[in-house]
Amino acid sequence: MDVVQVILTVVHVLSAITLIVVIVLQSGKSAGLSGSIAGGAEAIFGGKKKGLDELLSKITIGVAILFALTSLVAVILSRQ
Repeated sequence: MDVVQVILTVVHVLSAITLIVVIVLQSGKSAGLSGSIAGGAEAIFGGKKKGLDELLSKITIGVAILFALTSLVAVILSRQ
């Protein structure tokens, strides 16, 4: 069980970091930090700002689901 918990912890931490980065890159009403990074992000992901925002939104949903699942599995494993 130790190996499973280590792998789960690594996936959980990586998903948390990814979730933070993806949320920060999304443009908000004030275009905060994403406004200064948008040029580099568009160069990496390609497309216009609307396409980039849609991509980041889909990535956020996927990573949030992964984060929630790893959280639930960690709780279940800790109770056994």
